[in-house]
Amino acid sequence: MKKEDDVILEVEGLKKYFPIQQGVFKRVVGHIKAVDNISFFIKEGETLGLVGESGCGKSTTGRCVNRLFEPTAGKINFKTNSHFVDIAAAGKRQLNEIRKNIQIIFQDPHSSLDPRLTVRNIIAEPLKLYNIGSKAERTAKVEDLLEKVGLNSYQMNRYPHEFSGGQRQRIGLARALSLNPKLIICDEPVSALDVSVQAQVLNLFEDLQEELDLTYLFIAHNLSVIDHISDRVMVMYLGKIVEIADSDSIYQEPSHPYTEALLGAIPEGDPRKTKKRAPLPGDVGDPSDPPPGCNLAPRCPYAKDRCSQEEPELKEIPGKKDHYVSCLFADELELTGYTQLIEKD
Repeated sequence: MKKEDDVILEVEGLKKYFPIQQGVFKRVVGHIKAVDNISFFIKEGETLGLVGESGCGKSTTGRCVNRLFEPTAGKINFKTNSHFVDIAAAGKRQLNEIRKNIQIIFQDPHSSLDPRLTVRNIIAEPLKLYNIGSKAERTAKVEDLLEKVGLNSYQMNRYPHEFSGGQRQRIGLARALSLNPKLIICDEPVSALDVSVQAQVLNLFEDLQEELDLTYLFIAHNLSVIDHISDRVMVMYLGKIVEIADSDSIYQEPSHPYTEALLGAIPEGDPRKTKKRAPLPGDVGDPSDPPPGCNLAPRCPYAKDRCSQEEPELKEIPGKKDHYVSCLFADELELTGYTQLIEKD
């Protein structure tokens, strides 16, 4: 993947292995390959959706990007002041400056907010940490941010337990916006919310992106949510990226068998329609001992002998700009898109 003028983040060969320790002396006997040699890029002002089953490495990827987790290997090139800096190799002082431009919103809005602090102090904390503004200026900034996320300034003296889940997530978003970041990592920010509240929060994300020229890495396991908010979608399976393309191509013209299986798992809300489903057999592989060759080979209905012997590379499909797939037989398969999976009674 080559850097383009509008790319703000480029990840190359990212790995994150967690050691497996045994015995009194904590001897390392293996590694959990949570993220295993992935590469991707994000363009300025876009939303890149990252989707996959629970445990596939989505959240670990997001936390490696701003080094909440230390990467095992790879480069994380982030554009700052018109040039790229490798976050993975940055020193502590440089990393602190970079993190002003990369913020994260966590999945659980309850546990991610300090219950001992008022909303005013929660949102102003990053400003205080970086010595930005006086106390009065920080308070004014908090008032402005609360209005931006759909809350009232008079609520700033309340505590997190006095708010609903959707309101707490808005507070988390306000905190993330306090330092005027360029990139926000959204780690399943609506999965813990009711469906009606999800829609409100997603619309807020879109409005703020347009108003503040934000870039999102949006992590979720709900493909309907990803389809709604994402410009491009990245599909992950067992620590590896298997397909990247724009949202329409992923949903209507998938090129990887796992993407097709995920589309078949989307619930259909119209009772007058039925849906073709072809669930993958077996269980997800063990990330501490992944299968040889293609990770999906033991479960893939299209697998051939070569699939269990040769690991596919993530390559751009000829004639389809920015559509990448990791499948040895992507050119030969005729996969079914979401629309074709639905049949009217």
